[in-house]
Amino acid sequence: MAYTRRGLSVLFVVAVLLLFICSSVTYAFNEMRLYRYGFDKYDIPAVTGITDEGLMDSARQIRSYFNSPGSPLVLRAEVDGQERELFTQRELLHMADVKQILWGVYGLGAGAMAYIFVFSVVGLIKGGRRFGRELATLGLWGSGATVGLVVGVGLFSLVGFDSLFLWFHQVSFGNDFWRLDPNRHFLVMMFPNGFWLDATLFVGMLAIVQAAVLGGGCAGATWWSRRKTRKAALPLGSSPQQPATR
Repeated sequence: MAYTRRGLSVLFVVAVLLLFICSSVTYAFNEMRLYRYGFDKYDIPAVTGITDEGLMDSARQIRSYFNSPGSPLVLRAEVDGQERELFTQRELLHMADVKQILWGVYGLGAGAMAYIFVFSVVGLIKGGRRFGRELATLGLWGSGATVGLVVGVGLFSLVGFDSLFLWFHQVSFGNDFWRLDPNRHFLVMMFPNGFWLDATLFVGMLAIVQAAVLGGGCAGATWWSRRKTRKAALPLGSSPQQPATR
């Protein structure tokens, strides 16, 4: 029984970490300002021959594609003043693979949220205030694990992002459609490695902010609970600032 409870608690910590990471990835993929930032920073209009407006319209279509269950991606834009399809069949196949992974992230995040909710509600019903203190401690562990993981990956990204990015593709995809030529494939022209480094750091920042909010709340709840416990244990008429005398 004790091992089962410990295992469920560990799963809660993992679920908190997964929820923060998945929600941050979801937000990043859907945030148009991040696309705009990348297009401006890496001067993508000059690289591709597509106007700012054309790039943002393409980004919105890509976002809609990622969030739609079955619609194919048909992406057309003006390149140097001439309208054409942007992505080759190879790029479209890779985008389908990315979409599948992204929906997996959506599902994993939803599953983590559901587990956190059920674990918390059932625990509070059975354990009451005592479980509330345990829940706050687990929340602190989940926040700490998130910060530790993000900081570790972030530091490695700053010194070896290309290796990390290559490893991610080799592990995540069962084909080599992701091997694209930056001189002729618009997908990697629009989203160079630098863009993905910035996006990774952005995701990490969002996850740390969420972890800080939860960790701060849990730390405050723990402090308040301990303060109330100490105050209740004092003899009548005494206070935490002035201990009782004999």
